[in-house]
Amino acid sequence: MAVKTVLVWQWGKRGAGPRIAVDLANGLTALPDVSVRLCLSEDAEILHSHHAPQDALVFKTYRSAFGLLGRFLQAPLIISKLFLSMLQDKPDIAICAMPAPLDVLMAHALRRAGVKVVTIVHDARAHPGDGYPLQMFLQKALISQSSFLVTFSQHVATVLSGDTICRGKPVVSLSHPPFVGTEAPPPFSHGGKPRLLMFGRLLPYKGLDLLADALPQLEMRVDCRVIGKGPQSPELLRLSGMRDVIVENRWVPEDELSRLIAWADVLLLPYREASQSGVGAMAVAGGRYVVATNVGGLSEQFSGHAQAMLCEPASTSIAIAIAQLLNAPPPIAPVPDSAKAWQALGQKILSAAG
Repeated sequence: MAVKTVLVWQWGKRGAGPRIAVDLANGLTALPDVSVRLCLSEDAEILHSHHAPQDALVFKTYRSAFGLLGRFLQAPLIISKLFLSMLQDKPDIAICAMPAPLDVLMAHALRRAGVKVVTIVHDARAHPGDGYPLQMFLQKALISQSSFLVTFSQHVATVLSGDTICRGKPVVSLSHPPFVGTEAPPPFSHGGKPRLLMFGRLLPYKGLDLLADALPQLEMRVDCRVIGKGPQSPELLRLSGMRDVIVENRWVPEDELSRLIAWADVLLLPYREASQSGVGAMAVAGGRYVVATNVGGLSEQFSGHAQAMLCEPASTSIAIAIAQLLNAPPPIAPVPDSAKAWQALGQKILSAAG
């Protein structure tokens, strides 16, 4: 059988995008008769972490808004250089692991070179306060250059399928694999107060107000940490003033994520809306309990997970779910084999894309 060459790229600097690209590239590399090339931003945080890939091409992206504008002004030159590079070493298929601002340039060059482009679309619509300027405009431009679309929830796939820009393009919903390398000791093995954790972008749609209303309803003492980057808000001020709650408004470096998972017993996802949760995928990989609201793609992601409890996006429902889980935690399920899950995802993408 001929070897299939796959290019995986993601030009974000930090967060879930580069991590997904690395885990997916590693999963594809484990498949027989598949040769993988990985391309990341030269400023990708993961390149300097313990999850750093052994071999990756790097691309100069930007370090400021003016830098991004400059790269777009150079778009014809960049596309031409990428096009010539693809002709010299042409992959059979290219996968964009998560849309970023400059990805449309790579996709354009790939299509000119006759390479099939697969884009993993994580959000069909921008969440309130999330993303970057022109995010959805650039995502639609990327989709227009793509031959095939993959989502991590049927919720996102359904919304995308109704968009004119996606007409005639196959959209396949696959499961978000648990991230590799987030194993941790069993929940509650520390012997102290139950540890609750909410981390990620601290934005209003994440249900910070619901969490602030839910925590005072708990009758037992807990340690709760709310960690992530976001604008100061009344909800964060309320949370920071609560007993047993610590708010850390900061970016969480790549190498700290596993330690946070290991610290927590229960991950909280009190969201008002969601496509799916990369944070939740880390929790599953670490064998954590999860309390998540039954919104968007979260119900799909956690409905079959024995250690997850779904509830309505209301403070009382969240408080009841947390209390029920802490009072009678279900048996701990075996931690999934994350590496094999990403290998399976890669195989499904290649099979579906043809």
